[in-house]
Amino acid sequence: MALRLGDIVPNFSAETTEGIIDFHQWMEDKWIVLFSHPADFTPVCTTELGYTAKLKPSFEQRNVKAIALSIDPLASHHSWIKDIEETQQITMNFPIIADEDRTVAELYDMIHPNETEKFTVRSVFIIDNHKKIRAIITYPPSTGRNFDEILRVIDSLQLTANYSVATPVNWKNGEDVVIAPTISDEEAVVKFPKGFKKIKPYLRMTPQPNK
Repeated sequence: MALRLGDIVPNFSAETTEGIIDFHQWMEDKWIVLFSHPADFTPVCTTELGYTAKLKPSFEQRNVKAIALSIDPLASHHSWIKDIEETQQITMNFPIIADEDRTVAELYDMIHPNETEKFTVRSVFIIDNHKKIRAIITYPPSTGRNFDEILRVIDSLQLTANYSVATPVNWKNGEDVVIAPTISDEEAVVKFPKGFKKIKPYLRMTPQPNK
C-alpha cells in the first residue's frame, strides 16, 4: 500500500555509509529528507548528493537531517563517494543507505514499474519531527531535483504547522503569507498584530508571523 501524507513512516534497519541504523532511532527529534537514487556512479545523482552536502548548514538551521538511498551495495557507495567529493568539491556529511535487497525501496514505493522495474526513481520524502510524512515529491530518473525548492517546501511546512497561515504561489521565506479562511477578521486582528491586507473576503495577506 502506498504511503500517504500524514502517515507515520515505516521503520527499518539498514546498512549505510555511516554504519547500521534503526531509522526511527536515527531520526531523533529532527525533520528528515529521505531521497532515493536510481544507481551509483550516475551523473545526475553525483551532482545531487554533492549539492545536498553543501546544504548541511541550511538543513541544520531548520532542524533537518538528510539521508539518501540507492539499491547498490555499501562498497559501491564508498567508492562513489570518492568521485562525489572530487567532482563536487565537498566532503560527504550525511549517510547513504545501501538497499541492495530493495527492502526500503519497496517499503517506501520508490520503484515505479511505469518508469523502470530495476531502479528507484527520484523519490523525496519530507518527514516531520513526529515521524509523519509531510510531503512526497517524485521525479523521473532523467530529471535532477531542485533542492532549493525542497528547502522552500520545508520552510512552508514548518511555518504553517505553527501558525494559521498558508503560503501563496512562489512564496519564499520572509515574504507575506495568506491567512487561513477559517480565521475570522476579528480573530486575525488578534493573531496577526502586524496587520493584514484584505484583498477579498477569502484572500487576506499578512507579513510572515515568525519574522
